Amino acid sequence: MNMTGFINGQAVGTVAQRLLANGMRVNGLRTNATLLKDEWKQVDAAVIQSAKERLVGIADLKKRGLVYSFSNGLGRTVLQYQDMGDVQGAQISMTGTTRGNNDRVEFDLKYFPLPIIHADFQVSTRELEASRNGSMPLDTTMAEVKAAKIAETQEEILQGGNAFSFGGGVLYGYIDAPNRNQGDLSGNWDDSGVVGEDIVQDVLAMKAASIADRQYGPWVLYIPQAYEVKLDEDYNATGTSGQGKTIRDRILAIKGIEDVQVADKLIATGGKENVLLVQMRRETVRMVTGLGLTTVEWNEMGGMVFNFKIMTIDIPQIRADQAGRSGIVHYQEQ
Repeated sequence: MNMTGFINGQAVGTVAQRLLANGMRVNGLRTNATLLKDEWKQVDAAVIQSAKERLVGIADLKKRGLVYSFSNGLGRTVLQYQDMGDVQGAQISMTGTTRGNNDRVEFDLKYFPLPIIHADFQVSTRELEASRNGSMPLDTTMAEVKAAKIAETQEEILQGGNAFSFGGGVLYGYIDAPNRNQGDLSGNWDDSGVVGEDIVQDVLAMKAASIADRQYGPWVLYIPQAYEVKLDEDYNATGTSGQGKTIRDRILAIKGIEDVQVADKLIATGGKENVLLVQMRRETVRMVTGLGLTTVEWNEMGGMVFNFKIMTIDIPQIRADQAGRSGIVHYQEQ
């Protein structure tokens, strides 16, 4: 059975009919016809917990409230939004009668695609009945695995971008956003010859690049797995300045840097590791949420197999102003 379809302008298939009858609201697919209330709770708990385990950069945005939410996300394919230009400055005069600059703020209409991130799994009638008669508990392993895959995809989009475009908009990530500030690390941080002071100087240079673009923090530093152990080394094992502190401790002592995170999906590009300093503000990045993580169901083969789709419209949006100023600083190994 097709998930959705039209013949002569009419919706066909029970899923399509239920969606359209409910104004494209996904709750129209959440019924107790297949799963009982407690069984839905069991699946939902497995899905949500599994997703949380893989969301690192996404979680940083959500816990700071950097989220734009709207209802009925299935009924939209793009988000229309505006960025704002600057205006001329104030004037100084002794009388206050000098005519000021009568310019106006300029708004530019843009579009952001709203794809559905989804993954499917199945439960047979026999498996469901076996769980109900007590012979074996309902197996939620596939729900957990599929939810983890969705979370990984979200993180991949945020950290590395995605070659996905639609409706005049493109999904960008931290390391491919066109307006990001770019630079080179002074050396490969995991090299034995690179010391804590070298790494801190790189981070200070990244902070300075953000400030030069009028982005004043707060920031989170994202590093790849290859650099994690290096930051746990002593900042200065022989001298007196900074002795007893790790390199990570010294970075966190820099004003405005709230956290240092190891980003699993911040992969090397062109054989070179990447490091990010990201301003945690809405004008830099936010999550656009039209549908929270949801599981829906439909059956096939005369009701012998029940299909489940875990789905979400929860996409990271990288932003910059009309002048191209960005709170993302991306440094790479030379």
